[in-house]
Order: sequence, then C-alpha cells, then structure tokens
Amino acid sequence: MVLPGHYHHMLTLAFGLMGNVVSFAVFLSPMPTFYKVYKKKSTEGFQSIPYVVGLFSAMLWIYYALLKGNCMLLITINSVGIVIQTFYLCVFVIYAPGKARMECLKLITLFIIVGFGLIVLLTQFLTKGVKRWTIVGWICLIFSLCVFVAPLGVLRQVIRTKSVAYMPILLSIALTISAVMWFFYGLLLGDFNIAIPNTLGFTFGVLQIILYFVYKNKKPVIDEKIIEFKEKMSEMDEPKVPKGKDQNTVDMV
Repeated sequence: MVLPGHYHHMLTLAFGLMGNVVSFAVFLSPMPTFYKVYKKKSTEGFQSIPYVVGLFSAMLWIYYALLKGNCMLLITINSVGIVIQTFYLCVFVIYAPGKARMECLKLITLFIIVGFGLIVLLTQFLTKGVKRWTIVGWICLIFSLCVFVAPLGVLRQVIRTKSVAYMPILLSIALTISAVMWFFYGLLLGDFNIAIPNTLGFTFGVLQIILYFVYKNKKPVIDEKIIEFKEKMSEMDEPKVPKGKDQNTVDMV
C-alpha cells in the first residue's frame, strides 16, 4: 500500500517534471526566429524585450527557490531558461542594427543589473529568514501576473481584426499546458506564489485557444485607414487623360 505522504511527493515530482519538459519546449520555441536572424544577419525589427523579461524572470525564480529551499525542479528549468535566454540575447546584440542594439543593452541594464541587483541587495541587507523569501515570493508573484496579462493585447487584436494570423496556436497550447503543470506543482508544494500566477496563465491560454477556433475561418477585417491609404494610392497610379487643347497632338516629321 502506498502511503499518502509518499503519493503526495510522487505526484508533486511528476507535475514538476512535466512542467520542466513543457517549459523547455516553450523556451526553445523562438529558435526558428533566431535561425532566420542568423541566416539573414539581421534582427529585422524583432524586439528584444521578451527575452530580457524571460531572463529576468528566470533569475528571479531561481533566487526565490534558493531562499526557500525544496524547489529543485524550479531551479533546474530556470537554469536552462537563463542559458537559452542569454543565448538569444547574445545573437540579438550581434545582429541587431545600432539603435536596436542600444535599446537591448539598456533593457538588460535596467532589468538584469539594476532591477535584479537591487532586489538581491535590499532583501539580503534589510530582511532575514522567512521574511526574506516571502518578500521575494511576492515580487515573483506580481511580476508573473504582469507577464501573464501581456496576452490581452493579442486577444484584443484578434477580436478587432477577426484574424488569428498573429496568434501562434501551438505556443498558446504549450503555455496553457505549462501553466497547468506549474499550478498543480505549486499547489501540491503548498506554494501559492507559484500556483496563483499560473491560474491566470491557464485562463488566458484557454481564452486564446477558444478565440483561435472561433476566428480561424473568419474573414479578416482590414483596418479602415489601410483601405483609405490603398484607395488614395490607386487614384495616384491611374493615368490622367489631358483635356481641352492639351488633347491636340503635334506630329513631328
């Protein structure tokens, strides 16, 4: 007979391992994008902020896990995340044009050096014991909630345009499954700093999937400004027929 405590531990381990596998797949999802960047030797307007935020988030969760203890699976996946996000940022900095490179370096300075550095310094010198990891846990929770709210812009765009062209459905499904895994891992671990943000991630993930199937066969709505612009351009391209005396032609021998 399996003891309840042992069963609880095995279930926590199972959800943590599945969360690691799905999160690893999510971390690798931008790889085709960066392969294109490498082939074209240009970032072509891609933004660096998702990767800076991803690196900051991974560092924050590792710091939290180290302070609290008993969160080895949280440490393993976020260590992998740090390596992958750092690789993406290195590729971005190498191939980005001057302005985009400077913006990326500013974001790295703001989030990684200043932001993370201040969090570590202030919590190390101004707090101790349980209070320290509790405060860091709240920071992780608030930051994760802000990250999970980001898809609202995508949802609004889908509803407005009735188009799912900019919604990668496989990534949405992967993020939803990841949120489920980490929710149950946090719940079984009794850590609501992990569980609570993933309820929001699961909710937005399900909404994205529902919207995808609602609008995938719909005819996209084209922005009125784009239509007006195209009409003006077509008017400019039309050949103008001269009138009156300008219609007379002169034969040159």
